Amino acid sequence: MRETTGGMTPARRLRNIIGGSAGNLVEWFDWFAYAAFTVYFAPVFFPSGDSTAELLKAAAVFAVGFLMRPVGAWVMGVYSDRRGRKAGLTLSVSLMCAGALIIAVTPGYATIGVAAPALLLLARMMQGLSVGGEYGSSATYLSEMATAKHRGFWSSFQYVTLISGQLLALLLLILLQNTLSEGALETWGWRIPFFVGAALAVIVFWLRRRLDETSAFIATDMREAPKSSALLLILKHPKEALMVLGLTAGGTVAFYTYTTYLQKFLVNTTGFSKATATEISAGALFVFMLIQPAVGALSDRIGRRPVMVGFGVLGVLFTVPIMTALSGVDSPFLAFLLAMAALVIVSGYTSINAVVKAELFPAHIRALGVALPYAIANALFGGTAEYAALWFKDNGMESAFFWYVTALIGVSLLTYIRMRDTGRNSLITHAD
Repeated sequence: MRETTGGMTPARRLRNIIGGSAGNLVEWFDWFAYAAFTVYFAPVFFPSGDSTAELLKAAAVFAVGFLMRPVGAWVMGVYSDRRGRKAGLTLSVSLMCAGALIIAVTPGYATIGVAAPALLLLARMMQGLSVGGEYGSSATYLSEMATAKHRGFWSSFQYVTLISGQLLALLLLILLQNTLSEGALETWGWRIPFFVGAALAVIVFWLRRRLDETSAFIATDMREAPKSSALLLILKHPKEALMVLGLTAGGTVAFYTYTTYLQKFLVNTTGFSKATATEISAGALFVFMLIQPAVGALSDRIGRRPVMVGFGVLGVLFTVPIMTALSGVDSPFLAFLLAMAALVIVSGYTSINAVVKAELFPAHIRALGVALPYAIANALFGGTAEYAALWFKDNGMESAFFWYVTALIGVSLLTYIRMRDTGRNSLITHAD
């Protein structure tokens, strides 16, 4: 007999997982469009004549968006725990749509002066609020919707869709690079992905309104469990919250180093053209996306902890050699292989980090418990990864950034070694 949760048929469960994942894809397309097109619009908002300085300022705005993620995680994590996972998912995509539209229509610095970077900052703050809430709601929704036997596999689609969103942003960039001139991209072509993202978000809003609520939330509501709040999280679940911070620190800085920053690194340090760097990044991300379910399924068989420890050990050993080799490579194919090796290692974190966090918390505070400490770690380490890398480069000590990433992965490795295997001791029960 097939396992079902809350009486839901496998077909209906699959429809909900696909629907939730499609929304996550659009959320992250909008989020990563900023990173993918930064090399073109940075001079529009921050004209200086120095490409590294322009990228540095644009990266600072990117980091500010991450600083808003803990606020979004707190507000919408509580909202999702109290009003439902479906309600949280719908609200997050609405904010993302608004942010994308503002970026798409804002004139440049030459037209409206300092108001241009100010509006860009406002839009990224809105998107930071959105993504901060999206992660907790989406991770919780997918983890609760999946059956216990295949929870690692199905929850891995959180990063499948996250990577898909980033990949689609890169593919759109490649398309525009091959259909528009460099000048057209720098003056108006970079606005196209933000219009596309806003339109897709409207479609996803409609799709998310049709999702089923998880039985875990419905059951918790009937039991009248304690109301989700930051104070409840701190007082009742401090160990789990700190664990999420620790296990995220190294994973998030590694992820953003090899995804959002890699494209700029290949242009600004290695010396590839913008088009070649984009193609290398897109190819590596495509393979990275495909292996997420396989690693998630592996965790269902051998446990979550061994998979995450594998990432920690390999990340500590190979981050510096891989980044050093990438900085001096002259072959696009070799650069792709090096990037792919790094991303295979990072898969030990990305494929299962969402379900690991969800399995740590009871249902009445799960969305907040997943989202808030994760968002704090992302604001401190993930969102600042690109800025830190450019700062080290600007100050003539780029290799120090490689050791910085290694040290944070080491912190996470210590967390993985000490934590329980959530796959064997999950708080997402069969009854949920």
